[in-house]
Amino acid sequence: MVSFSTVIPRTAHVRAIKERLGSFPVVAILGPRQIGKTTLARQVARGYSGSVHRLDLENPVDLNRLLEDPGLVLDELRGLVVIDEVQRRPDLFPILRVLVDRRPLPARFLVLGSASPGLIRQSSESLAGRIAYHDLGGLGLDEVGHHRLNRRWLRGGFPPAWLARSNAAATVWLESFVRTFLERDLPELGIRIPAPAMRPFWTMLAHSHGQVWNASEFSRSFGVADTTVRRYLDILAGALVVRQLQPWHANVAKRQVKSPKVYLRDTGVLHALLGIGDMRSLDSHPKVGDSWEGLVLESIVGQLGLPEEHAYFWAAHAGGELDLLLTRGTRRVGIEIKRTSMPTVTRSMRTALEVLALAELIVIHAGRDSFRLARDIRAVSASRLGSDLGLRRWPRL
Repeated sequence: MVSFSTVIPRTAHVRAIKERLGSFPVVAILGPRQIGKTTLARQVARGYSGSVHRLDLENPVDLNRLLEDPGLVLDELRGLVVIDEVQRRPDLFPILRVLVDRRPLPARFLVLGSASPGLIRQSSESLAGRIAYHDLGGLGLDEVGHHRLNRRWLRGGFPPAWLARSNAAATVWLESFVRTFLERDLPELGIRIPAPAMRPFWTMLAHSHGQVWNASEFSRSFGVADTTVRRYLDILAGALVVRQLQPWHANVAKRQVKSPKVYLRDTGVLHALLGIGDMRSLDSHPKVGDSWEGLVLESIVGQLGLPEEHAYFWAAHAGGELDLLLTRGTRRVGIEIKRTSMPTVTRSMRTALEVLALAELIVIHAGRDSFRLARDIRAVSASRLGSDLGLRRWPRL
């Protein structure tokens, strides 16, 4: 099999990380296991002007080197220090704080983790003001090319699934990923929930993908308290396999939805949990529209580098909704996602434009061409997101 790095260089991610390394002594690449963090770190290191040192905390040799006196080992390194699977040793973060406060600064640190800062608590507490975060999702639509859009949709964005020799082989890998995640990855994060309890919850989430979170429905199904299912949801979100898209509360008279929408971040994992293994099954499945919405949403978030505090959805009980609302200062841009090749302007779009005072509304659709629907509404082909979206990357700290 050809290595992932030679197939699709993730140029935009490399550029963003290098920019952050120029401003911060520590940069964290966060994403689930097997998403391509190590490959990306190698691409960053390849263009680094100084020396590069790599420590893999899944390697017993490297782990033992840091066992007795990690401060002494790290203090001797110069240039760029890459620490992989850092969630296995969160106690390193207070040590990094001491090291990055040295003047002149002899080394910068690129740490790779399979959990959010909320689960790696010491990073945000110990390195406040010294660390920048870079979320790495699956391959974006702008990275795989328009002619491979359906393959990316079906298999998801994990490189091993994307590169599998067939759809059946990709499904086998994805099912193995789900099992390993539940049986090994979550326990390594200190989460002691048995896999037989979490697997049905994750599967039920897959059936609710793209819908507003309903804690009562989940608690009734599992016979536990609302707080318990909420904790399960937060765990999967913290482990970067589920996205909670928060609602935007506009200062308007309309009653608005106030619970988050829930998405599985990777459509391949979604399809594996739903038992979907080929395009024919996907096209006829009740979740096909929600799956498409999740694919486009994650591609936009990845392409723009959107932090959670700048991405929302909006919905009013009396009518009017928006799949994705992007905020930058006082500027608001709306995104509607439609699995159609002939998008049209709807009353809901007009309502969102007026109520939310949008600078622009962009309709992402399944057709081939991008064009203007109205003065303040553009239609952009999902296969042309990279060239036609027309929005700059968000600054991310």
